[in-house]
Amino acid sequence: MITGEIKTQVDQIWNAFWSGGVSNPLSVIEQITYLLFIKRLDELQNVEETKAQMLGIPVERRIFPEGNDDQGRPYKDLRWSEFRNFEPRDMMDVVADRVFPFLRELGAEGSSYGQHMKDARLGFSNAALLDKAVQMIDKIEMGSRDTKGDLYEYMLGKIASAGTNGQFRTPRHIIDMMVELTKPTPADVICDPAAGTCGFLVAAGEYLRANHPDLFRNEKMREHFHTGMFHGFDFDPTMLRIGAMNLTLHGVENPDVSYRDSLAQEHDGDAGTYSLILANPPFAGSLDYEVTARDLQAIVKTKKTELLFLALFLRLLKTGGRAAVIVPDGVLFGSSKAHQTIRRMLVEDHKLDAVVKLPSGVFRPYAGVSTAILIFTRTGVGGTDSVWFYDVQADGLSLDDKRSPLLPDDKQGPKATLTAEEHAKNNLPDVVARWAQKDGSERERPRTAQSFCVPRAEIAATGTYDLSLNRYKQVEHAEQVHETPQAIIAELKALEAEISDGLAKLEAMLG
Repeated sequence: MITGEIKTQVDQIWNAFWSGGVSNPLSVIEQITYLLFIKRLDELQNVEETKAQMLGIPVERRIFPEGNDDQGRPYKDLRWSEFRNFEPRDMMDVVADRVFPFLRELGAEGSSYGQHMKDARLGFSNAALLDKAVQMIDKIEMGSRDTKGDLYEYMLGKIASAGTNGQFRTPRHIIDMMVELTKPTPADVICDPAAGTCGFLVAAGEYLRANHPDLFRNEKMREHFHTGMFHGFDFDPTMLRIGAMNLTLHGVENPDVSYRDSLAQEHDGDAGTYSLILANPPFAGSLDYEVTARDLQAIVKTKKTELLFLALFLRLLKTGGRAAVIVPDGVLFGSSKAHQTIRRMLVEDHKLDAVVKLPSGVFRPYAGVSTAILIFTRTGVGGTDSVWFYDVQADGLSLDDKRSPLLPDDKQGPKATLTAEEHAKNNLPDVVARWAQKDGSERERPRTAQSFCVPRAEIAATGTYDLSLNRYKQVEHAEQVHETPQAIIAELKALEAEISDGLAKLEAMLG
């Protein structure tokens, strides 16, 4: 957890950007991300120089050149550790006119850090603001991965609280629950084809650190974690930069976060590559057939983005690969041929494991759409025995536009220990606990319970492979006690007597 002091510093620099004319919250964090990238480059070269000095060898990986440029200006001025000490006006000149062009050159060369800097620009011309931002970032102790990661998460939270850009943020507690349900392993190759800020990939990495610490003592597994495990795609360069920095600050050294229009490009290159997909793709969009990848249209003929993304997940998953993805409710019961086709495929051709119904307020105030989490395994040969349903009614926050916490921080999320009364305000720990019993005691739960299992044959018998929870859930009606007319008359007479008595007392008092 970051301290209140660091939060105050972040709030101050955020307010400084706003008062300095950078009012779009996404632009604010983009500019801070550029500065963090610049600082990170200097840290990397410091590590290389220290290693070379200790071993008595030349620097193997030099980011900043030695000597001077063709105008006689020292290259060392491009480094964070140098220009942070300049006067504000001089700092602005160096950063705007020399550092950012240098970053764009790195991007042209295709280095892992440079690829997100191809169109990097300093988005303001206020020297005092730049100096304030540099000094604030420089003061924050960035040696701890937890501090760096939490700092960035705090800033990303400001995107969500700022209004229109909240669509880029799936609530962290929902992400954490999906990760807990899929339990990533050190051998997984994880992908989010609509990555945004890479929240799913970050949460998967944090889960592995907490549950598989031994992987960092194995050189091969450690290398896989840093370079081969995490893959995120997006077609918004700003989100790619933010997502890449999010993973970097959470300790993933070289993640594959790259540009891709996931629904438009063919997927021959990485079809069947990934063992785990975690995603919350865009809903309610519609694409022309001409701009949609042919290999996806071959799976399901549709223009709807939510169905195309499901086809994409099946295309990208390897056999035995699993997915936990958020879909709008319409996917569960839509009557079009495409809707029915994709549901039939999940149930009959692959293994549909679960439908976790989320309350409609989860994405407020940005969207009131009802959603569900689909969990499935790609098999190609079927395997669905029964489907586990869970009706989430509370996620720890109010379901109105304010989304106020209903419980303290230590009672939030999917790993909290709760009483029965607290469960009514946060169902997520119960989802994880019952999921573990989906092949055991959950099979015996009645359809009136919050979770239950439905056999594949019953789903198929609907003819449309309807997956809406209300199709199978039964409502438990409490017995109603009907009063007799005589009892009602007796109650009215007693009430009349009380009123008469009260009036008599009042008259006596006024008397």
